[in-house]
Amino acid sequence: MAYDRIAHKNMAKEVDLPLFARLSRQFLTISELNAVIKGTLESQLDAVWVSGEISNFRVFPSGHSYFTLKDDKCQISAVMFRQRGEALSFVPENGMEILCFGRVSLYPVRGDLQFYVEMMEPRGQGALYLAFEQLKKKLASEGLFAPERKRAMPFLPVSIGIVTSERGAAVRDMLRIIKDRFPDRRVVIRPVKVQGEGAAEEIALGIAELARSGKVDVMIVGRGGGSLEDLWAFNEEIVARAIFASTVPVISAVGHEIDFTIADFVADYRAPTPTAAAEMVIPRRADLVERLSNLQAGLLEGIESRIHMAKESWRGLVKRLTDPRRKLRDHQQRLDEASVDLLRRFHARLRQLKEGLAIETGRLHALSPLAVLERGYSITYKVPEEKIVKDADSLELGDRVRISFAHGKAICRVEGKE
Repeated sequence: MAYDRIAHKNMAKEVDLPLFARLSRQFLTISELNAVIKGTLESQLDAVWVSGEISNFRVFPSGHSYFTLKDDKCQISAVMFRQRGEALSFVPENGMEILCFGRVSLYPVRGDLQFYVEMMEPRGQGALYLAFEQLKKKLASEGLFAPERKRAMPFLPVSIGIVTSERGAAVRDMLRIIKDRFPDRRVVIRPVKVQGEGAAEEIALGIAELARSGKVDVMIVGRGGGSLEDLWAFNEEIVARAIFASTVPVISAVGHEIDFTIADFVADYRAPTPTAAAEMVIPRRADLVERLSNLQAGLLEGIESRIHMAKESWRGLVKRLTDPRRKLRDHQQRLDEASVDLLRRFHARLRQLKEGLAIETGRLHALSPLAVLERGYSITYKVPEEKIVKDADSLELGDRVRISFAHGKAICRVEGKE
């Protein structure tokens, strides 16, 4: 080996050797070497905060997330195991600036240096705000906020469901308002946790149970005011989808007027406060009585106006309507005059036709053979052929002929011809 040659006693010149080479040689396996490196790193960098940009983010079927953290000069591989990732309130994305807490270690199988992330939050904006915007964008793209799917609120519901904490001031305020306005209305309260771990699941389950029960006409879901963290259960996707799936109209009443949650966007109606939700779902009895009185007064006024208009129209018709007997006499007189005129025209036309007939008869008579006979002429027929004889040459001596005169006929025999 090289070190043996360098250390040979016959070498004329002593050579400086690395410190580890002067010791007795002890070889490490790669696994042992990586274990030493891993232990050294973890002992020195077992808890550290880093900032960087996410790239190459991907989630494996195991649920573990692998990505790269980088700045403008360097980068390091990072991993967040499934259990830590599920605790995040937002979804990491490529290009996102984040703050991470974790430890630096070595993955001994490949000798890869990795940053194991225990906690993560967006840099420059809160994780809750980012999660809110991400979920809002996702549900909007699926149509959960579409106005056309919103259901109408019943005018005067018989039964009202409330999903909220049974110990909060919000439920007491809602019950007081409903009782003051319509004490005979039925109220079904489904008590749930409204903040903390498991609150979103309880709220979603309460909404589903009330909707399936068929015992309520409308549902109020909400709680009193609080911080963003306190109201966060109403920003969870499970609550949003439960509201969307409800078969009865849902009023979201979370926090104060300035507070907006995902539940507000999915619900059929949004009330600025739980108190306002109770006022929205049940009208004031006095207001209804006043409204009914106004409607009755308006209806009576409209009826009276229609009656007055009908009377005026009737009076106008009466003025234009005359005695029907006078109309009948007028029509009878006109009928008599028309009959006389028609008869006169008939006789005049008849005379005109008779005169024309006489003229045509005279013309026809002038052309009649009988008229010729009246003037002394006669017509000769050859017997028995009954042919008119126009030429004497057509007759033979002894032929019989019939001669027609103006008055009477004669049978003759031809004795000669010229």
